This record gives sequence, C-alpha cells and structure tokens, in this order.
Amino acid sequence: MNEAAIRLGAFIGMLTAMALWETVAPRRSRSYFRLRRWPSNLAIVALNTALVRILLPVTAVSLALHGAERRWGLLNNSPIPYWIAVAGSVILLDAIIYLQHVMFHAVPALWRVHRMHHADLDFDVTTGARFHPIEIVLSMLIKFGAVAALGTPALGVLIFEVLLNATSMFNHGNVRIPAQLDRYLRWLTVTPDMHRVHHSIVVDETNSNFGFSLSWWDRLLGTYRAQPTAGHDGMTIGIEQFREARELRLDRMLMQPFRGPTGGYPLT
Repeated sequence: MNEAAIRLGAFIGMLTAMALWETVAPRRSRSYFRLRRWPSNLAIVALNTALVRILLPVTAVSLALHGAERRWGLLNNSPIPYWIAVAGSVILLDAIIYLQHVMFHAVPALWRVHRMHHADLDFDVTTGARFHPIEIVLSMLIKFGAVAALGTPALGVLIFEVLLNATSMFNHGNVRIPAQLDRYLRWLTVTPDMHRVHHSIVVDETNSNFGFSLSWWDRLLGTYRAQPTAGHDGMTIGIEQFREARELRLDRMLMQPFRGPTGGYPLT
C-alpha cells in the first residue's frame, strides 16, 4: 500500500471539501479573513510533516507491519478474526488519543505545548491541523508505543490515521449542520458544534469534549458538554492569552509554549 499517497490524498480531499462547505454554509461569522490565518496554519502542517520525517523515519503503519512479523503485542497473539482485530484497533487507538488529549490538558507543561492549538483566534478546518511540532512528535511516540503494545494490524493503523485526520478537520469545520441531524450524529462521532465547545475561552468548556473521532469517550467518562453557555454565535474562541492578531504569525505561534504564564486551564 502507498501510505503517503493515501494520507495526502485524504488530507487534500477533506481540506478542500470542508473549505467549500464553510464557504457555502458557515456556522459563524469569521473574525479574521482566511488570508490572515491560513498561511501560518498550513505552514505548521508542512513544518510538522518535514520534522516527523527527519526525527522519526518509521511510520506507525510500518511499525505495525514490523510488529506483525515479530508477533508483538496483544492482538498479534490473540486468536481473533482479522476483521475484529482491525476494527478493535481503530477503537482502541481512538480511546488512547482521547486519553492523550486529556493528559495534554491535565499536565501544565503539556498544556503549554497544546495551547497553541487553542490559541487560534478563529475556528475552522485549518484549526484541526494546527498543532505545535513538540506535540506532534510526542503524539507520534505515544502512538508508536500503543501500536507496539496492542499489536494493531497495519490496516487498522492506516484506517485510524486517515480517520483521525479527516475527523479532526471535520469537527473543526465552521459549517452549519441541521440541529436534529447534529443530535443524531454526535451519538457516534464528534460534530463541529460539539467540538467547538472545547475551543471556548471559558475554562470549564475548554476542559470538555476531548474526543476527536468517536464521541463515546466523553459521554462514558463524564467530559461531555452539549452546548457553550454563551451559545455558538456568542461564544469567544481561543484562550485568555495570545489575543492579539500578531499571535497568528508562525514565528509567534511556535514560541507560545515558552512565553507567559501557564494560565488557569490545566486540570491539575
């Protein structure tokens, strides 16, 4: 399988589809023009991709293939049908990403890294790809550990990675979905209205709705919040720090983990 081509095609396709949807049926009025935010948000994607290629020459999929040959992990040593192992690995990896997300909010040092994602002053499809390089590297290492320990099939890892990338852009989309349809969808997946609550400036709302793909974990573990107190049109996007427009520049984004106090957002 050509993993790079599959992932790149999925990324470009989803980014294009969501950008068009945001143009045709936006949920909220923009605070900043796309040209003010998108160059930096997309540049961080290119920077993260290059950095991961340099620092981590293996991918999670190649690690899964290597693990299957050597029978690493739980699923590689369980007498279960292949399709169950694939489906189970997607669900288990999604649960781990949920717990990782909570951890990045709970530990002050990790919050400093993660808060660059929350410091975006608007909320749209590119916010879903805006993560600090340190967070990307740490996330990859956690994923490598999970793939090795679980013994996830390579197909399951590939499905998970494409799904995670696609749903991250979907649930950060500034798109309007009929309220009734949204209520049904969020029983299975994280919708834009559900995840937007997580990007509220209000601390209790920031520390809710941690899921990316499956919405089950928030409901099961008590972190689900249905709506923002101020409503979606009245809520303020971002965090209390880094409110100036110049913070949308790439150089200032990269330095945000090292500037200013931690703030009142970490759970501990």
